[in-house]
Amino acid sequence: MVTKLDQEPKKEERSFVEPLLRGLRKRCPCCGEGALFYKYLKLNERCASCGTEIGVIRADDMPAYLTIVLVGHIIVPLAMILENRYAPPTWVHLSIWLPMIVVMTLCFLPAIKGATIGLMWRLGIRGDER
Repeated sequence: MVTKLDQEPKKEERSFVEPLLRGLRKRCPCCGEGALFYKYLKLNERCASCGTEIGVIRADDMPAYLTIVLVGHIIVPLAMILENRYAPPTWVHLSIWLPMIVVMTLCFLPAIKGATIGLMWRLGIRGDER
């Protein structure tokens, strides 16, 4: 069975940056027009605009790992600066950083998953190879 993913241009003919940026915008990595997700993190089976089969690409845990790294590298230095300058009680730290972690994670995760899907599409991998 030949899928649209297999029919895409050869890797050498496609840019790395363009599908990655389209994924960050949560758009189809092929055309940039169709929506990548139909729910928060659920991929559409096919692009409504160009018909590219994107539902077969599995990003698995990579977006979660990248989100943890990104959020951690933003929150930890800020928390350390606050602690070193003002030494507030623990409840202040918890009331500031926990909501920020939740909001940042929920905002970054779909975009990072989209970028991961875009990169995987560009490389021609599905994520189910063993």
